This record gives sequence, C-alpha cells and structure tokens, in this order.
Amino acid sequence: MDTTPKPFIPPAPIPRTEPPNMLKMFWIVYNNPIELWGAHSYREPYVYVPSGIGGPLLVANDPKLIRHILVEKNKSFKLAKTRQIVLRPILQDGLLTAENPVWKRSRKAMAPVFTPKHIHGFAAGMSRVTKEYLEKYDSPGVTHDIAKDMTELTFNVLAETLFSNEIEGDQKEFEHKIERLFETVGRVDPFDIVNIPEWVPRIKHFTGRGILKYFRKLVRKTIEKRVERIEKGDTPPDDFLTLLLRAEGEDGLSREEIEDNVITFIGAGHETTARALGWTLYLLAKAPQERAKVEEEAKRVTSQYDNPLDWVENMPYTRAAFEEAMRLYPPAPVISREALEDIEWEGTTITKGSQCLVLPWTLHRHQEYWDQPNAFMPSRFLPENRGKIDKYQYLPFGAGPRVCIGQSFAIQEAVIILGELLSRYRFDMAKDASEPWPVQKLTTQPDGGLQMVVTAL
Repeated sequence: MDTTPKPFIPPAPIPRTEPPNMLKMFWIVYNNPIELWGAHSYREPYVYVPSGIGGPLLVANDPKLIRHILVEKNKSFKLAKTRQIVLRPILQDGLLTAENPVWKRSRKAMAPVFTPKHIHGFAAGMSRVTKEYLEKYDSPGVTHDIAKDMTELTFNVLAETLFSNEIEGDQKEFEHKIERLFETVGRVDPFDIVNIPEWVPRIKHFTGRGILKYFRKLVRKTIEKRVERIEKGDTPPDDFLTLLLRAEGEDGLSREEIEDNVITFIGAGHETTARALGWTLYLLAKAPQERAKVEEEAKRVTSQYDNPLDWVENMPYTRAAFEEAMRLYPPAPVISREALEDIEWEGTTITKGSQCLVLPWTLHRHQEYWDQPNAFMPSRFLPENRGKIDKYQYLPFGAGPRVCIGQSFAIQEAVIILGELLSRYRFDMAKDASEPWPVQKLTTQPDGGLQMVVTAL
C-alpha cells in the first residue's frame, strides 16, 4: 500500500468553460485578470482570436512559439499598449517600460551591478539584514501577516545592498504606500483593453495620483542626498545608485531616467521577490512533508557553511521549493507584446497590431507541459529533473533580450532568506486564517495576506 502523501493542491481559479458576458469580463479584468482565462488557455499550444473588442489577441503557450516571439522575432514586437498604459505612469522610462534607445542605455548602465561577482558580494548583507529582521519572531503565539513581512524584509535587503541604506522615507509608510500603489495605479482598467483613448480619465488616475507623487518625492530626495555627498568630495558607496549617477550625462542617462530606474527597483524590484517568498512559506506550511525536507536542509547547510554565498549551491531543495512557488504563483503573471508586422505561425497569420500574451500563469499550469500541473511538487526543480523543463516552458523572469536583469540577485536573495528563516523557525497558517486567493495586481498577491504563526525550531 502506497503511504506517500498526495501533493498539496493550492487554491487557484478554475479554468472557464465559456466566456463571460462583457460586463462580467470588465469586472474580472479590473479585479483579478487571472480569473478570466478559459480551459483552452491551459491545454492548447496557442489560442488566437483574430477579432474582438480589443482587437486581435494571441495567447501563446507553445515553448517554440514563445521563443519565436520573445527571442527569434523580438524586433517584430514592441511592448504591448495595455501593459504600457498600466506601468508607464508608475515607472515612466524605467527598465521595465523603456524602449529603444532609452532601454539600451539603461540596461548597459545597470549591467555592472548584476554581474555574478558583484551579486556575490551582496550575500553577507542579505544574511545580516535577515537575521536582524528575525528578532520580531521571538514572541511566541503571535500571528504575523507574512505577505507584509516579506515586503518589509525584501525592502530592507534592497535598501542595504543596492542603496547602502540611504533610501529616504519611513519604512512603515513605504509599506502602506506600496500596497496602495498596487491597489490603484497598478491595475488594468477596462478602458485599457477596449482602445478607449488614453486622454479619457481612468478611475486609477485619480485614486493613485498622490501615491505616485509620494514615490517621486522619496526617490528625488534619495538621489539629491547622494549627489550632495558626491559634490562634497565624500567617497560614495559603490552601489546601484552611485553607478546610475556615474552613467548620467549626454551619452548616458538623464536625471529623469535615473529617477525612473530607482523607482523601478524600489517599487517593483523587491515586490516580485517578496511575493514569491510569501507564497513559498505558505505552500510549505500546507505541505509538511516538503517543509520537513527544506527545514532539514536549511539547518544542516547553514550550520555547515559560514559564508551564506555557499548556501545557494548547497540548498537545492530550498531553491526548488522557491522555484515551484514561482511556477504556481508567478510574481509577474503576464508578458505582453504587440506585433509590428504580420507573423506566420503553423498556418496562422498573426496580424500586425495583435496583442500577443505569454501568460506564465497559464503556461506554468499547462496540462500538456507539466505532470500534475496544479500540484505543489518541488522535486520537479531538483538538478536531476531540471533538464526535463523546456527553457521557454518556465518563465518567472521572462526571456529574451528583456529577461529580468535581477534574476540571479533574486534567486540568491531568496535562498539566503529562506535559509535564515527555515533553519530557525517553522511557519504555520494561523488556525482561524482563511485560504489565500491569488489576485493579479501587477504581481500575484494573496488576497487578505498570509496570516501565519511562527514558532522557533
């Protein structure tokens, strides 16, 4: 008799068997777009709708087609209009929203920070910041919203490693403002998908105006403080902010572009990692057999290696749990492009102007590409199994020229944080906590947070 526990199936929307009416569709798009997708999106290589209220639409799942769009024919696509309408008010010409030639200048300016040598130098700081943060868990029996805690913690890590703890503003206020930012500006408005002109006001333009001013002011003050230090002749920290300021000039970045990129990394860069960490702790809490493996590994490796950098290569199960969490709850659940010309694919003409969606949400749960796609099974990401996963089947960081520049930083940060957390504490869902529901607000967030009890091991 097989006594192996069945893998945990976490909450997720059931694929639709028929499309909603237009009013219902608008409601879904505004409140939670991942609830929109039908069964075809989870089992077909692609779905192409040549006409509709928002124009032609392609949902691409076939890894070969995804590679075609994001790599082989990437110059035949631009960032999708809807995506830009949502993100540009926040990030303007930051790395996520800039297009050539601004994007090329920004990517070139940031590349030195994210070389392996530079990223490895952040390991000790990541560990130290996490240890300091863990003091809050020394009071037994207290319920913590782990979703908020991971936002705070990853902000602290970002502030330490990329900005040398010189980000202006109050941390608690920042946490509240980030939440409001994603609640307001960072949502798709129904007007955005039906080609209503951009000059027509959206609700979010009014509700999010003050939030955008807050972030602009915070970043401007952070930059001004650093510039003042440099102008006084002080030796500035050799960090992300200093590197951007060194790239300022006629052939480099403008001051406004520097602001945009700082906002990108403060506002969005840490948020994706925070969400993935929160979901990882939730999934492990609901799968005790998997949690036991991670806890054992974390305790053994962190006690064996003093240098946290060594943990990254020696904690394969911890990393696998994190990667499986990003599969089930991808931090960025949609990658969108717009075709600049007609594209032929397997007898189908994807016409110029088509909105082309690569949806990690549906791709990562696709019935043809994954065994038990809805189950939490970290073992699929262990080194001996990784070769079975196509490079374009799993896209938590995107792909192609615009792949996330901070991918290695995020993986290293996550493993070190999980090593510190899970070698010392056990995370369980609070008894009266409701199951979290995944909601798309730029990132995949747990609606209502993650109410958990933290116990020392």
